[in-house]
Amino acid sequence: MKMMGESWAELGSRIAGLMFVWATIQQFFPHQLRAYLDKVSDKLLGIVYPFVQITVHEYTGGRRNEVYAAIESYLGAKSTAQARRLKADMVKNSKSFVLSLDKSEEVTDEFRGVKLWWVLKESVRSPTTFSLYRSAPDERKYYMLSFHRKNRDIVAGAYLSYVMEEGKALELKNRQRKLYTNKPNDSWGWEGKHLWNHIVFEHPASFRTLAMDPKKKQEIIDDLIAFGKSKEYYAKIGKAWKRGYLLYGPPGTGKSTMIAAMANFLNYDVYDLELTSVKNNSDLRKLLVDTSSKSIIVIEDIDCSLDLTGKRMKKKKGKSGEEEQNDPLEAKEKENEGDDGSKVTLSGLLNFIDGIWSACGPERIIIFTTNHKDKLDPALIRRGRMDIHIEMSYCKFEAFKVLAKNYLDVDSHPLFETVGRLLEETSMSPCDVAENLIPKTASKEVETCLNNLVEALNKAKQTARLNAEKEAKTKKVSARRYSRWMKMIGKLRRKNED
Repeated sequence: MKMMGESWAELGSRIAGLMFVWATIQQFFPHQLRAYLDKVSDKLLGIVYPFVQITVHEYTGGRRNEVYAAIESYLGAKSTAQARRLKADMVKNSKSFVLSLDKSEEVTDEFRGVKLWWVLKESVRSPTTFSLYRSAPDERKYYMLSFHRKNRDIVAGAYLSYVMEEGKALELKNRQRKLYTNKPNDSWGWEGKHLWNHIVFEHPASFRTLAMDPKKKQEIIDDLIAFGKSKEYYAKIGKAWKRGYLLYGPPGTGKSTMIAAMANFLNYDVYDLELTSVKNNSDLRKLLVDTSSKSIIVIEDIDCSLDLTGKRMKKKKGKSGEEEQNDPLEAKEKENEGDDGSKVTLSGLLNFIDGIWSACGPERIIIFTTNHKDKLDPALIRRGRMDIHIEMSYCKFEAFKVLAKNYLDVDSHPLFETVGRLLEETSMSPCDVAENLIPKTASKEVETCLNNLVEALNKAKQTARLNAEKEAKTKKVSARRYSRWMKMIGKLRRKNED
């Protein structure tokens, strides 16, 4: 045992000596000679070490590598059975979690009789390395695949394709949908890695609970189903696999709820894009590139977001003081006046939704919402950009029945006829109708809730009638004043002529 210990000590001493010599060679020999020695050493190593290695890094080109994500999902089940150290992530609306390989752990795989080894590693950035980007990570993860060189063709062909296919299927199965919002530009990190913040998307809305005309609702569902199955069709006609929806209507008519229902129906992530925090068109493109496939990109209240809607029309004709006061875009301009605001242009936004950059990823839906469709530039909402225009209108009887089922669990009631008549005579948003249907006591009495709604509808009807009378009176007074002024001007003209 003593002699064996001395032998190991002698071997360690020799290895240390060789490492010192090699370090000396690297320091003092010319670069060309070092490159040559590296090449020779690689060839010698290839003779005695018959294994090939493939590395897949987590981030490439400033964004997360989809291949890395697929491998992570593929190795999840194998990691559970083989690895000693695992990491857990929440999936499926935080109701369960999935296990994956932790760093420096190795997993063995077999494919068509070929044995392969996977290991998760991290490369550590040197502390002396200078980076122009803030928040540059000190460690960068990557998977390393090792296999015998005689199996190169099988691994590079069938095996890697198999891993990608299985990994993506598992990734979709365990997908935890997220709600993203873009960070301000000055907080973007290393190579654009941190462009978006996200939280788990757990909105419960669905088309079943959406207060809307059933026929209109079914048309939207059919369109979404057709879009999800149209990959080959879009490739055939030479168009990017994307679709645009414009949701317009008064506040409280369910535009945000519609977006949540679409995301839940398709199982897509949601990217809530705040245009006012984007500095310029270039940064807008970076945000688009950093979104994933199977996602919905939303710009809410597009008419209030930036000075880019209806811009060309404003140059052609001025606005009256009353029009400027009622224009949310004009108010936004005054609010941003004098500050270093966003320089995103209409041209940049059009390129974002319909230009060459819109084809940077498949299976995306772009949604604009607005309360004032007439204030949007026609170029922004034409077909091909916003393919489907969906009017989110005031609550009608069919939508009310959905709300009554949701909130009171009733399909019919003697008061339904009264409610239906009042909904035809006055305008009330689904949001306001729902608020009146919410039980205010633990008893949840259906008739009490419906009576509350009838009372609210009668008040709204009376208020609308008074407003209409007031408006008619104001117009009548204005017409009289206008008539008097015209008569006075006529008299003055005749007097001057005489």
